[in-house]
Amino acid sequence: MCCQAPRMGTLMGVYLPCLQNILGVILFLRMTWMVGIGGVIEAFIIVLMCCSTTMLTAISMSAIATNGVVPAGGSYYMISRSLGPEFGGAVGICFYLGTTFAGAMYILGCIEILLVYIVPQAAVFKMEGLEGAEAEAAMLNNMRVYGTLVLSFMAIVVFVGVKYVNKLALLFLACVICSILAVYAGVIKTAFEPPIFPVCVLGNRTLVWKGFDVCAKVIERENATVTTQLWRLFCDSEFLNATCDSYFVNNNITEIQGIPGVMSENLFGNYMDKGSFIEKVGLPATVEPDSIPTNTNRYVLADITSFFTMLVGIYFPSVTGIMAGSNRSGDLQDAQKSIPIGTILAITTTSIIYMSSVILFGSCIEGTVLRDKFGEAVRGNLVIGTLAWPSPWVIVIGSFFSTCGAGLQSLTGAPRLLQAIARDGIVPFLRVFGHGKANGEPTWALLLTACICESGILIASLDNVAPILSMFFLMCYMFVNLACAVQTLLRTPNWRPRFKFYHWTLSFLGMSLCLSLMFICSWYYAIVAMGIASCIYKYIEFRGAEKEWGDGIRGLSLSAARFALMRLEEGPPHTKNWRPQILVLVSMDSELNVEQPRLLSLTNQLKAGKGLTIVGTALEGTYLENHPQGQQAEQSLKKLMEAEKVKGFCQVVISSNMRDATSHLVQAGGLGGLQHNTVLACWPRNWKHAEDHQSWRNFIGERQKHHFLFKVSLYPEFESRLEDLSLSPTSLPVTSILSHTYKVNKTENKFKKKKRFQKVVFTAMSQKNLFLQLFTSVRIIENYNVYICISLLYLQHDSDISAYTYEKTLMMEQRSQILKQINLTKTEREREVHSPSADAETPSTAIQMTWTEAKCDGEQAKPIGATTPEAIKDLFNMKPNQSNLRRMHTALRLNEVIVKKSQEAKLVLLNMPGPPKNRSGEENYMEFMEVLTEGLNRVLLVRGGGREVITIYS
Repeated sequence: MCCQAPRMGTLMGVYLPCLQNILGVILFLRMTWMVGIGGVIEAFIIVLMCCSTTMLTAISMSAIATNGVVPAGGSYYMISRSLGPEFGGAVGICFYLGTTFAGAMYILGCIEILLVYIVPQAAVFKMEGLEGAEAEAAMLNNMRVYGTLVLSFMAIVVFVGVKYVNKLALLFLACVICSILAVYAGVIKTAFEPPIFPVCVLGNRTLVWKGFDVCAKVIERENATVTTQLWRLFCDSEFLNATCDSYFVNNNITEIQGIPGVMSENLFGNYMDKGSFIEKVGLPATVEPDSIPTNTNRYVLADITSFFTMLVGIYFPSVTGIMAGSNRSGDLQDAQKSIPIGTILAITTTSIIYMSSVILFGSCIEGTVLRDKFGEAVRGNLVIGTLAWPSPWVIVIGSFFSTCGAGLQSLTGAPRLLQAIARDGIVPFLRVFGHGKANGEPTWALLLTACICESGILIASLDNVAPILSMFFLMCYMFVNLACAVQTLLRTPNWRPRFKFYHWTLSFLGMSLCLSLMFICSWYYAIVAMGIASCIYKYIEFRGAEKEWGDGIRGLSLSAARFALMRLEEGPPHTKNWRPQILVLVSMDSELNVEQPRLLSLTNQLKAGKGLTIVGTALEGTYLENHPQGQQAEQSLKKLMEAEKVKGFCQVVISSNMRDATSHLVQAGGLGGLQHNTVLACWPRNWKHAEDHQSWRNFIGERQKHHFLFKVSLYPEFESRLEDLSLSPTSLPVTSILSHTYKVNKTENKFKKKKRFQKVVFTAMSQKNLFLQLFTSVRIIENYNVYICISLLYLQHDSDISAYTYEKTLMMEQRSQILKQINLTKTEREREVHSPSADAETPSTAIQMTWTEAKCDGEQAKPIGATTPEAIKDLFNMKPNQSNLRRMHTALRLNEVIVKKSQEAKLVLLNMPGPPKNRSGEENYMEFMEVLTEGLNRVLLVRGGGREVITIYS
């Protein structure tokens, strides 16, 4: 049995790694310049904002990290297990990109130290004698060449063995600590014996101390005045009568000391444009008007345009690295104790170092030297090195090795983070990067990391790379704070962190600071970073694997849904907000597949893609015995809804009979104020068959709901849209709005060129002007061809009844009587067979043959049990009811007009008469509906709830 590696404590496992990752290249190469450009006050504000952001993030991270074990992956693991795989994957990849670009930044810093301060003569592209853009291009090309070489070497080291990198980590950390101690020692020494670092100023312009030894135009030597090397830089010869630069002639040479400085001169910002001269405040200068500067390569110039937000973007990477401890939680003796203490102590230590550095640099170094980014005015020394004791080389060598170590750490950590994301399988195209060597080293992830890091090196400017990784780190920290805030507010049962010093307000403040700093640093980089995260989020949402990690955002959605539902209960919705909230009733075949699959496509078009959709079906049986079938039916509904792109819910009800099950669906569908107001079902085709006599009874009920019955002889191809609509006499408010929502459905956009929406309104002459005014007022008449068709629909005299109407009504009533005799229950049949008085005459009862509240004309129907030859003879000799005759006449005449005007319509919207209150008239009701819709391929029968209103006001 192999020995287990010793566990680390707070100091070695969290505090020192965080210290090493936080302190680095920005402190040594850009901190003094930031103080000189922004001033002590603004630089202190920047440091305070960034350090506060990381401290608040560390508090949130400590709460999350102590809520469970955090394995490899660090922030990715914490966010993915708190906010779900979508957020975790998006933020994890952003954190990976930030770590990778951080490696590029450290390598660029390493090359800058090498070529500017250690061996400038090693430059491949020589910069001697070059000015302006040429000198800048040469420097950038040198950074690209050496950066690529160093990246390749570091990648090989990481590939050969990470153990060597880990062993060197302490050495690199020692270099950082020694460098910082040397700076503080130098500050103390400066108070008693300032070092000599002269700065040469011509007029008020700072000179590059290179190519001359004495800061003077002429010197006295052997009782003679001779020119200096500085003279020869600005004049065409060494003689006193030489022709010299006009600014050189008109201004004096002044030598000032770079150390110590004056705090009052460095308090406020001194932002500069690219190419501006770095000037000493208070010294006189004479400039000829309209003169063009010459010999600009002799002066210290601003290499970039500076402003406050740019300083924030450059500085923020210096406070990252706070998750170095949480990434090693598996190697800690007590992770839940060490991570909070070590991380917060490391941030406190580094914050003190940064804040004190701002004050010390502002008070100890001359402003012109602070604004000199590359130390050209102090003989090419590293500016922070001028303060170091015992020598500037302590800082140069220490910063060089610290940047090398930080680069190696980035190239070690980033591939492992990518490997953790790939092995989780939430991003399918990254799965190949989950593989590696036999010992688990992420070979393919390292290769991708090196390629991305190379793209950062090709940028070749530390100042341009720093804001990029700032965006990714800030986004990562923002979601760490969001995760803590969401978990705290939701009070989920599994949220029990051991770290107690957190609060959701602190997390929210940290999240707000992160978001603010993103846009302060660079608003366009912020938008790009958020766009990348959004694309990854949507990709994982649609293509990623489902993980049972819990989802804080889902919990937040549930809380929001509960709040919204409670608000809906406060009162009924306003008329202007009405839209069809549809309950779609479908039936299942013997294999539990939907028999009317295309009905869902029509549903989407009817509600214009908005509103609530509940797809329900009923199964006959008992819940305990048929529960598996119910689950199978639910899965069939979900697959169909997904195929038809219907957004809504599905519901399966199991009951002892279909009528009760349908009634349960209609009554119990929805939740609270989010309930359906419309029922959509298909017309029962075989309602006339005796064996299917119960199917059409299931569609009659719930009169307080709107009803849609879809009667179709040929299903349309919904992909090609129903282009023509015909509106018949109906409950105008419901059907008008319905046709309008159908019209504005977004799925119709690709068919704009062939829209032919028609509304055909049938009405009486006295109502013609009223309807025209109504349609104009409610703004529905636009883009329609509106026809007001006047037709004699109502029976004026009995003599107007045609023979066809008479015959149709008679056949209807005969069929009704036959159905009643066929559908006798078993009990009734047995009672007729065994009753002694079965052949005796029984009191006759009146049977209501109409489907409205109107009474019959007094004719008495034959007894139900009349099966004698005389009864059958009476059945065929019966005369139709006069009330039924009138209604049959109206239905036939209306059908003729609809067929004539809407024969070519793809869909006819027709008012559905109310069902009969007396169940004895249900057969006739169905017969009248058949006559009314005869000859029409697709009819949507609409029945309002009786409370519809169209408002003409906004």
